[in-house]
Order: sequence, then C-alpha cells, then structure tokens
Amino acid sequence: MHANLKCAYASVALAALAAGAALGAGEAAAQADYPNRVIRIVTVNPAGSPPDIVARLIGERLTAAWGQPVVTESKVGAGGSLAAGFVAKAAPDGYTLLLSGDAAMVTNLHLYKSLTYDPQKDLAPISQVAFTPNILAVANDVPVKSIQDLVRLLKSGSHKLNIAHGGTGFSQHLAAEVFKSMGHFKLDVVAYRGGVTAVMPDLIAGRVSMCFCNISTVLPLMRDGKLKGLAVTSLKRSPFAPDLPTMAESGFPGFDVNAWFGLLAPAGTPAPIVAKLHGETARALAAADVRDRFNKLGMEVIGNSPAEFAAVIRSQIPQRKKTIEGAGIERQ
Repeated sequence: MHANLKCAYASVALAALAAGAALGAGEAAAQADYPNRVIRIVTVNPAGSPPDIVARLIGERLTAAWGQPVVTESKVGAGGSLAAGFVAKAAPDGYTLLLSGDAAMVTNLHLYKSLTYDPQKDLAPISQVAFTPNILAVANDVPVKSIQDLVRLLKSGSHKLNIAHGGTGFSQHLAAEVFKSMGHFKLDVVAYRGGVTAVMPDLIAGRVSMCFCNISTVLPLMRDGKLKGLAVTSLKRSPFAPDLPTMAESGFPGFDVNAWFGLLAPAGTPAPIVAKLHGETARALAAADVRDRFNKLGMEVIGNSPAEFAAVIRSQIPQRKKTIEGAGIERQ
C-alpha cells in the first residue's frame, strides 16, 4: 500500500478513536452530572388521581435530594397507553419518566389490537412503587349491604343496575368484567374518560349504581357516608379497611384484580442513571412520613429493584391474558 495512503488510513482511524473517546467521555460526564435540569414525570391519569398523587410525592423527594425541579404531566388515553407510548419514544437520558399503572404495562397488550410501544422492550423499570386494591362501592340508594345481597338483586332482575369504570384496561374495568363473568348475570358496564375520579360525582348522586374504585378514592367517601363499600378485590383484607371482606370471601373464589403503580424510563437510559433514580426513589419510599402519606391513601409501599419490577411485569403479562380471555373481554 502506498505510504501516503497508509498515513491517510491511520489518520482516519485515529480521528475515529478520538471521536469515540470524546463521545464516551461526554456521556460519562453527562451521567455523572445527572440531573442538571428539570425532570418530567408523565402520568396516565388526570391531576388529583392516585398515579398523579404518587408522582408528586416522589417528585417532591427527588427535588429535595437533587435541587432540580420535578414536574408532573398528565397524558390521558387508551388505558395509559398514550402516556407509555410517549415516554417510550422520549430521549433515554433520565429527564422524561413514566408513572404507570399496571394497565399500560401488563394488560393493554391483550386489550388493544396495536400499541405504539412494547412494555418490556421500550421501557426500563426503575421501581414498582405501590400496590392498592379496589373496593366494590355502591351508591347509597342501591338496597344492599353485602356482596351476597347485591348478587341476589342482580339475579332477580328487579332493579336496573350498572357498573362504571374510569377507562378500558384499568384494573377497575377488569374487575367489573370478571365480576360479571363469575357471577353469570347481566350488568351494563359504563366507561368514563379520565380515570375513576370522573366516576365519583355520578356514583355519589346515584346516576350509576356501582364501581370497583381505587381504595384511596373511595375510603374518604365511605367514611363520610356518601357511598357503601362491600368488598376489596385483593386476596387478603386490606389493612386500611380491615372490616371489609374480600371478594373471595364473599363468594367469588380467586378474585384478585388490583392496581399497582411503578416508575419507568425509556429503554436505553444509561444504567448509572437508572440506578441513581432507583436509589433515590427507594430512599423516598423508606421515609416514615412518605409511607404515612401513602398509607392514608390506602396504598402499600413496595419500592423494589429494577430487576424485581421487570420480573413482576414479565410474570403478570400472561396472567392478565388469562384474566381477559376468561372474562370474554374483546380487543379494542
């Protein structure tokens, strides 16, 4: 090879190595400097909803720890898929995060004919934050005091009743469909946009009959006598409503349709940034005052590792498929 050509190749190779080294150094510096600007947490429900409250609680602690603002932004639609798809396509730099419920991560694969993201490939788990059961709550004018009373009323056909939920794919929707399927009775299912908080005014007024509602939304209304709670959807009684039986205790064996919330980043977010986010989130969730605030919302703190959270998602995807197919829910 001609000497000048060899020199040219050598110069190109050295330039490429130098560029790679510079790029690597730049990425390392960016990771070490993280965060140095506003972090955005995108939520799947409107302001004031349980996911929004969870995001704000975590954001307050991240801001206090790092001195950078953490803002929340709601993107409502398609059972959380709109928000999940948005974050999945965001830059993987740790500045756009997702506070998602279980619907967008384990349910919607089996409910929607097409999604703009793959929950396991396009999003990186940081931590599963909290678990919360739902409560089957009925309007005060529905003449029942227990699940058994309600089932008898539904099977008698003497009252025209319906059940509301705050969005296709959310655990409240699944619980309603499983209830219908297991009970073998007719029950009109009414969908609301905007999460379960959108259902509350009509449920309190008796314009809808019942709802599998998030415990944090229902408990205060039960305490004020505005609604009647009949049972919780978890396999064990909730420590926040110990007098309420489970659906399983009430004649629906194996009934287990609950909600959880978790923090995720776009896939490809550098491992040191994910680790930093997880570490600070775990510290926030371990704080006594934060746990107290979660408990007042009826939420049980989890705070597991990215690997543990990924395992939960992986295991629940086929479980939700079985639930959806068993209830006969059609794809959207």
